[in-house]
Amino acid sequence: STAQEPMNKSEAHTVTEFVLLGFPGDWEIQILLFSLFLIVYILTMIGNGAIICAVKWDQRLHTPMYILLGNFAFLEIWYITSTVPSMLENFLSETKTISFAGCFLQFYFFTSLGTTEAYFLCIMAYDRYLAICHPLHYPTKMTLQHCYTLISVCWMLGFLSYFLSTVQISQLTFCGPNIIDHFICDLDPLMALSCAPDPTTEILFYVISSLIIILTAIYLLGSYILLLRAVLRVPSAAGRRKAFSTCGSHLAVVCLFFGSLMIMYVSPTSDNSGEAQKIITLFYSVVTPFLNPLIYSLRNKEMKAALRKVIGISSE
Repeated sequence: STAQEPMNKSEAHTVTEFVLLGFPGDWEIQILLFSLFLIVYILTMIGNGAIICAVKWDQRLHTPMYILLGNFAFLEIWYITSTVPSMLENFLSETKTISFAGCFLQFYFFTSLGTTEAYFLCIMAYDRYLAICHPLHYPTKMTLQHCYTLISVCWMLGFLSYFLSTVQISQLTFCGPNIIDHFICDLDPLMALSCAPDPTTEILFYVISSLIIILTAIYLLGSYILLLRAVLRVPSAAGRRKAFSTCGSHLAVVCLFFGSLMIMYVSPTSDNSGEAQKIITLFYSVVTPFLNPLIYSLRNKEMKAALRKVIGISSE
């Protein structure tokens, strides 16, 4: 049989599609999961969409803090869209296949948008740090032009960070098997399927991931420590309580997002079972975009008033 003969480079690239196993279970479980994720997806789109509309239509929200929040909501819509629609299709599919190009496009957009989110959390923390710790310099330091520059840099860096790695991984030879025990195309399962593994590519990806995650996490931690120090100096108890509730809710999102990211991309993930990897991935890919509109907006008086206007309940 010629199947035993070593394949040359042109013949080896035989995998044209991958099979994403997703979540195990019979048809009833697949329908239940489909319904659950569809509801979460719709609610995430509505929540983040309402924030974008509120920031766009309410003149009082045309300030750096809210412009950042509106852009963050826009990012969250794209981030959840990079995974959930294909998951929904997968639940109802009998073959559960994804094309070779589709798999790597999803991998690239999913990692790039996740990285952009990490950078966005940093500039949002920087904005809050300036507003609370340096209120007198805030209007001159955080101008609208400076704000838009930071947003542009975030998007550019987010999409450049993994461009080279994604191209390198897609160049590896995949000659079968083609079954991915995950609901998305992620690094670990893809590297496991390559029939000519390239440790350098894998190490490079993990070095970039670890640097981005650890450095942004340290920056955020530092920002919130300085914020809390400033908050503790606030003379009024009511002011302290308000600032604490804001910082606390922001920290909750940061911990959930970065905690699950670190488990996946900084610690050696070969120790995590397939099911554990899926659950951890769900936290940063689906749960955080779903919770962020609630956490960032519903504790904010101006945003609540603007959202009421969007929905049509006059706040006056």
